[in-house]
Amino acid sequence: MSFTPLPRSAPEAQGIASRALLDLLVALEARAPGLHSLMLLRGSAVVAEGWWAPYAPTEPHMLFSLSKSFTATAAGLAFAEGLLSPDDPVTSFFPDEVPAVVGPNLAAMRVRHLLSMSTGHDEDTLTHLVRAQEGDWVRTFLARPVAREPGTFFLYNSGATYLVSAILQRLTGQTVRDWLEPRLFAPLGIATPYWERCPHGINTGGWGLNLRTEDIARFGLLYARDGEWRGRRLLPAGWVAEATRAHVSNGDDPDSDWAQGYGYQFWRCRHNLYRGDGAFGQFCVVLPDHDTVVAITAGLGDMQGVLNVLWEHLLPALGDAPLPADAEGEQALRTRLASLVLPAPAGAPESPLAARVSGRTYDLAPNDQQLTHVTFDFAARRLSLTGAAGEQQLAWGSNGTWPRGELAWESATPERVAASGAWTADDTFALGLCWYRTPFCPRLTCRFAGDEVALDYRLNVSFGPLERPTIVGRLTDGATGG
Repeated sequence: MSFTPLPRSAPEAQGIASRALLDLLVALEARAPGLHSLMLLRGSAVVAEGWWAPYAPTEPHMLFSLSKSFTATAAGLAFAEGLLSPDDPVTSFFPDEVPAVVGPNLAAMRVRHLLSMSTGHDEDTLTHLVRAQEGDWVRTFLARPVAREPGTFFLYNSGATYLVSAILQRLTGQTVRDWLEPRLFAPLGIATPYWERCPHGINTGGWGLNLRTEDIARFGLLYARDGEWRGRRLLPAGWVAEATRAHVSNGDDPDSDWAQGYGYQFWRCRHNLYRGDGAFGQFCVVLPDHDTVVAITAGLGDMQGVLNVLWEHLLPALGDAPLPADAEGEQALRTRLASLVLPAPAGAPESPLAARVSGRTYDLAPNDQQLTHVTFDFAARRLSLTGAAGEQQLAWGSNGTWPRGELAWESATPERVAASGAWTADDTFALGLCWYRTPFCPRLTCRFAGDEVALDYRLNVSFGPLERPTIVGRLTDGATGG
């Protein structure tokens, strides 16, 4: 597939001061640590872009619930083609999966209720779906109690988005990903992406899509331009306004961007803006009144903090006309963006203890990760790890460098990872790990004492506990490590 990059422009040519964007970047790093990428568009041009190494522009990133906005877009295209209506009853698509007794609230549920998270459920159905017997997520969703009248109550419900995906697959005979390929992905120049599937082969819809930062920006630009792309209408007229308006109230906190109303899988924001977003800081923010789009990937906990910085620093910087050129300011911004790097463990590259433990193999006590042996080669800066995936080796960098490799830690399948390490004390080695297609950047802290090593694994973000139980290893030959 041919790929035409988005045009690039000096910020001043688009009415933004480079120095203001530099201030924005500094504020984001200070108040929202954990960013992985940032791309800012004004008009149709990229005015600022950066990736915190080892993250890179060519690498896709997990989007989590930002996937929902793409599923909603597929529904909008199906509306335009006459395959589907917002007022179609949900039960009409699955006559063989509905319960024996269909209650009045389930019978009243329409496609628009799935899209606006107003199905009437009083809990997210996702947990029940992933635990479903025989992997039948559709039947499980339809069997959940619908406590309220649909359309009267907002509840964030990833299972509802999955059901939109299931409906579209039932109607088209294709997964949402495959159906969107000629209608959205290919016209936007997005290489056919990976999208997770349920056990029955249906794209998960509400999560599971993986895209590059520029892909997110292109999607946002399509919405900012009311569904037109380079002179061609991709989305039906009126869809963007309908999808991004508030269909249901989701709170009354004037300071929260999670309480400004919810559209069709888009969140309303303060300042008459809207966005798609996903867990841990995946953002596609559209500022329609300013002809501006912000695409962000991240691994952080405070998503509101990111938006607060955008409103405080970006909004005041968006001028109505081009500004005088500022070569020095632009160069300072470009230099800062080109030098972004993920923080690595801080400490010394060497330790007096290293020579005594280097190359020695430790037997690991039984653990949930099914790891059995570990060896540290401090001369070669290489970790050898044996577990469910067999014996693996991973090189690490020092002084903030992040060489890339592959490693299986909490799964049996090796995944792309980068590593950087340092001695934080004479007896303690810290290894930063970055699965750079995901938000997950854990730290492995290794404390050596006598003939033992204690391994502590802590995640930066997680849907569950951040810390894993300590794994203790003992030298296989019984010799002391120092």
